[in-house]
Order: sequence, then C-alpha cells, then structure tokens
Amino acid sequence: MLEITNLHASVGGKEILKGLNLRIGEGEIHALMGRNGAGKSTLSAVLTGNPAYTVTEGSITFNGKDMLSLTPDQRANEGLFLSFQYPVEIPGVSMVNFLKAAVNAKRQYQGLEPLSATEFLRLKREKEKLLEITAGMQNRSVNEGFSGGEKKKNEVFQMAMLQPSLAILDETDSGLDVDALRIVADGFNKIRTPQMSAIIITHYERMLDYIRPDFVHVLYGGTIVETGDATLAKQIDERGFDWIEDKYKA
Repeated sequence: MLEITNLHASVGGKEILKGLNLRIGEGEIHALMGRNGAGKSTLSAVLTGNPAYTVTEGSITFNGKDMLSLTPDQRANEGLFLSFQYPVEIPGVSMVNFLKAAVNAKRQYQGLEPLSATEFLRLKREKEKLLEITAGMQNRSVNEGFSGGEKKKNEVFQMAMLQPSLAILDETDSGLDVDALRIVADGFNKIRTPQMSAIIITHYERMLDYIRPDFVHVLYGGTIVETGDATLAKQIDERGFDWIEDKYKA
C-alpha cells in the first residue's frame, strides 16, 4: 500500500528526514516512536503534502501511484487521512456541511455520484450510532467549543465517514486523559476494516495498549533505526530512548 524509499526532507532549510525507509501493507498497523525532533511529525507532514516541507531525495508510492506528484487533496481522495495532534476550529462552518462536502468530493474523484441529502444523513446516523456520538455534536461548527477529547473523537468520526485506506494518527493521545484516550482508541477500533492500515505516531506505550500495532519503529536522527513488535514499545516505556540512541550515536 505505502512504500517509502530513501526519503530525505527538510523544513526551513534544515534537513529532518535523512534516508527513511518504510513499507506498509494492507491492513497493517505501524507505530512510530522517538523523541521530539526525531522526524515523526515531519513524516506525516510530508505524506500529506504540507507545502512547508521539501522532499530533496527519495520516493513515496501509495496504492501504486507516485504520492509526491499528487496534491494534498488528491492524496486525501486517494484514501489518506490525517488525525491532527491539535485539531483546528473552523467557526461558521457546520460539521454537517463540512463532512458532506468532503464525502462528495471524494466520491467525485472516484467517479461516483454524490450522495443525496437523504443518503448522507443515513450514512451519518449509521456512523454516529457505531461511535456512540450524539447528533447535536455534528450540528456545531467544526471543533468550535469542543474539549480536547471531543476534538479527537470528532476526528475519528470524520475518519469513519471518509473511510480512508491509510490513517495517520499524529500524537492523537496528546493531552488526553485515560478515559478520553480509551474512547478515541475504541472508536478507531470500531471503524477499522481488514483493508485499512494506520500509522500511529506516539511517545508512549499507553496508546498502543488500546490499538495493537503489528510493527513498532523507532526514529532517531531522521531515519528508522529499530523495528520490532509491541514488546519494543514496552521496552521503551520501561527504559526510555537512551539505550537505543546510544547504539546509533555517531
């Protein structure tokens, strides 16, 4: 599904990613861990096409297409979804209108007819019931006045509506208490299909207690230096990153 080869990327003239390689198959969950500045969020920004970041070398293939040649909206319509670390508020734009526009834009890209108002509301109610979300939450402006947990839960709802093939959860656990984290993770697990893959960017093992990864990768110095299963995350939780970084210091 996703293949990243020798990826180098910079922001503001500073190189952050320095030869990163990663391959993600259909239905796989990959966790990315590492200290601040290791390149985790830079990778998510590059994958989603953030114009502040420049790819200087390497390639990214997504579902057989050259991702670097696609615009951010094309990447989204191809099935990429980013759950932001800090979701933004959009006053004056209702969640219902926002989601209907997003869903129908993806359908148009795929050559499908747009959903009618009735069809959209049926889909919306189906996902609300699945995620145990009240309809009133969707009648508000996008994220306006939402708590941190509500914003993250709302992003899971957007994910459910758009049905991506690859979801990136960029430190979704940031700022969440234990109860909110469990609600968000449970929501993700409910909407996940056997075909859906995910990249979970996190500092802590606690997120991975709820969403079990197939692979755990550790970034250091702009590249992946260690790969393992969920036990690697447990080792990091117990010992920190020093023992890994000491192995790769120049």
